[in-house]
Amino acid sequence: MSLVRRVGAFAAAEPVLSILVVALLALQIFAPRPLSTLPALVDWQTVMTLAGLLVLTKAIEYSGLLTWLAHRLVHHVHSERGLALLLVALAAALSTIVTNDVALFVVVPLVLSLHQLAPLPLKRLVIVIALGVNAGSVLTPLGNPQNLFLWQVSGVSFTRFVLRLAPLCAFLMAMLAVLSVCLFKTRALDLSKDATPQRVDRTLAVVAAALFGAFVLLADAHHAGIALAGVGAGFLIWRPRIVLKIDWLLLLIFVLMFIVLRSVAALPWIHHALASLSLQTPMRAFAAGAVLSQAISNVPAAIVLAGFTHDWRALAFGVSVGGFGVAIGSLANLIAVRLSGERGVWLPFHLISVPFWIAAFFGGALLLHLF
Repeated sequence: MSLVRRVGAFAAAEPVLSILVVALLALQIFAPRPLSTLPALVDWQTVMTLAGLLVLTKAIEYSGLLTWLAHRLVHHVHSERGLALLLVALAAALSTIVTNDVALFVVVPLVLSLHQLAPLPLKRLVIVIALGVNAGSVLTPLGNPQNLFLWQVSGVSFTRFVLRLAPLCAFLMAMLAVLSVCLFKTRALDLSKDATPQRVDRTLAVVAAALFGAFVLLADAHHAGIALAGVGAGFLIWRPRIVLKIDWLLLLIFVLMFIVLRSVAALPWIHHALASLSLQTPMRAFAAGAVLSQAISNVPAAIVLAGFTHDWRALAFGVSVGGFGVAIGSLANLIAVRLSGERGVWLPFHLISVPFWIAAFFGGALLLHLF
């Protein structure tokens, strides 16, 4: 394969990374900055916290604990609607502790395996699961990358962050429960044939869970570097494959996001345009986050807008709501559909997700005003 084809294949496989690289090159050509100043644009606390979480969630994933738990739970449902509600709840719960993408890597393959046992409305299930991880991940700083970034920027404690985002998460989950009841019938299902043995590496699961708690406590105390050094070194010695298998490209994407987006935001005309929005008021910060996410996704929206408002909660509300609507609003949407392998899912996805975004927008605005 020629070099051009290889580059093209890589760009197709990693479009976000490719766009960021091209954007960085364009910025250095038309609005150059000294290369020595670029690292200062990166929020390294966020990157180190993300790196540590990637190692720990990969360890939990490799232990098989989450897959074992998921298969155990589905044996307790006997209807299509019950399965949908359980899968949404499971996806949302997992996303609060192991990030929304890891939750998808557990729940979507589970649905695919169950589909081999009994005919399921696969497209609708994938759609509500994608909405579920977006809704559940709102609750904690660990749920998604934008929350992780805003938690580090805000300087508030883990507990305070959760309490401040809890009303929005509860509202979104209530909406999703109603939606699931409307979309799925009470048709009986027989999933008793799901008897595939699920092995669990108990030692790895226990160690990963214990280190997960310790890592969060250290990150909460703004010692992410120390926590990452301990977790990284420990697993490199004990289970090096876990460290080698984490999503290194995601870390690179985050570093480039900070550099590119903050460089773009610093361009005079962009800075003036964003400053003119007067995002210091909570409602404007919320609306900007919810709307901008529809164009550039919620993680970049959080990074861009964080420099123009001090109201981290309003921005967190906005970019959380922004994960719904069009598919690009959250990368979790793209991951869910990609894992499902289903064709023709984008139209039904948007027929459900866009009205959900509109309702979430007005509900989130009301909650921001009340609380």
